[in-house]
Parts: sequence; C-alpha cells; structure tokens
Amino acid sequence: MSTDVDAHHHVWSLARGDYGWLTVDLAPIHRDFSLADARPAFTAAGIGATILVQAAPTVAETRYLLDVAREGGGLVRGVVGWVDLADPEAIATLTDLAGDPLLKGVRPMLQDLPDPGWILRADVGRALAALPRLGLRFDALVKRAQRGALPTLLERHPDLAVVVDHAAKPDIRAGEWEPWASQMRAIAAHPHVCCKISGLVTEAGPGWTPAILRRYFDHLVECFGAQRLMWGSDWPVVNLAGTYERWRAATLELAAGLSAVERGWLLGGTARRFYGL
Repeated sequence: MSTDVDAHHHVWSLARGDYGWLTVDLAPIHRDFSLADARPAFTAAGIGATILVQAAPTVAETRYLLDVAREGGGLVRGVVGWVDLADPEAIATLTDLAGDPLLKGVRPMLQDLPDPGWILRADVGRALAALPRLGLRFDALVKRAQRGALPTLLERHPDLAVVVDHAAKPDIRAGEWEPWASQMRAIAAHPHVCCKISGLVTEAGPGWTPAILRRYFDHLVECFGAQRLMWGSDWPVVNLAGTYERWRAATLELAAGLSAVERGWLLGGTARRFYGL
C-alpha cells in the first residue's frame, strides 16, 4: 500500500443542514460529495490513507464524519472534528469523542469568528490544554486576521500538536507576501507546529500556475522544512480553482527539487507522524 497521505479533504451532505458557509454562490461544490466520489482521485494519485476534516461547526457533523471513516474500508485513517472549545462542557465532549480512535484532532473554524483573538480566551485555553492528554491535535484554520494570535497560542501551549491549515491562506490572487511571509516564519519558529500545503490554488484563483505558487511553496519549505510540511488536496474545495489531479501534479512539480526523503515527508511521512496514523 502507498505511504502517501492526503492530509486534508472533506465530504458533505447538504441535507444535513449545518454548512452555513456553503452557499449556492459556490456552484461547483454546492452539492453532495461522498467518499466514493473521491476514491478515483485518491487511487490515481497513489493515496494510501487520508485525513477527513470537518466542514461544519457542529458535534453532529463530527459524529457523521466518524461514521464515514468507519465505513470507508480503511482509507480514512483519521478525522479532524469540531467542538465548541468555549463551551463549559467542552472537555467532557472532547473526552467522549476521543473515545473513538479515529478522532485525531479538532478544528474550530477560526477564520469565520468575529473575534480574531478568540483562540486566546481563557475558557478556550482550558479546553486546548486538555487536548494533549486526550491524544488530540489542533488544526488552525486561519486567515490574515487570525494569524497574529498563533505565536501567542504556541507559546502558551508548547505541548499541543498544532498544524496550520492551508498555509494560513495567503491572498495569492492579490499578490500578498507581507505580512504573511514574516508571520509564517514566526509561527515556524515553534518546533511543535506543522503546516499543510493545501488550499493554495483556491487562494490563487482559477488562473493559477505552478510558477505563481513557487514563491509561497519555497518559503514554506525554508521556514518549516519538509519534515513539518504535509500535503492535502482540500477536495472538493479544490474544484473551485482546478481539479484534484492538477493540484497533485503541480505539487509534484514544485517538490521536484527536494530530495527523495524530503518528498517522502511532504507527501505522507509528516501526516502519518503528526496524526499518529
């Protein structure tokens, strides 16, 4: 079996009714997407394991994803779910969900919250402090407004395994370099944080090329090193700006200058180590 991992993809069923961000304006992805829909792309890319990530801010969706993973024939090796970390019952909920070995981490949808410093609140901090003893990791879904809080989060929780989703979403379409580049360097200075090479094509828009992405990719390699980077498709969101196959091919082109060992970390090793697959 291939050791390559897709460290970030989704499935959803619109009838579940809790995908508030998924509107008809997002026509290419405003329909149901199942694991069966994704399997041909996984197979063609040589993917041997995947991480299924939440797309709705509900515990109900987390349980739905765990069911999908259990019924996936061993393809989905882990789920990153959602819990309201500010809820007084958050630790009890996390403890209950962590009883399922398929739950590997949690992801509050920080990019959608009005308070860019929400993750630094004391009540949230108590729940974050519980994650390591429960064997759970933290996926940081941030954009420009929330990036500035991450170094403080990392300083407060040095035992918390953190991965930054989608390279913290630089606005590639608008040509953003700073403050993203400096912020990513500051985040990478904390050795317990990893970063996902995912979502870049969506931030670049439909006209992207590997050449446009090169500067961002190389900066992430310089900051984190391949041993702290992991590849993810962000399927089916990737369909807004291309296809699974095109993004996979672009990644292989961008990574061609890495050593075979480094490519092994990027394409699977980091994700397997980080999520404990």
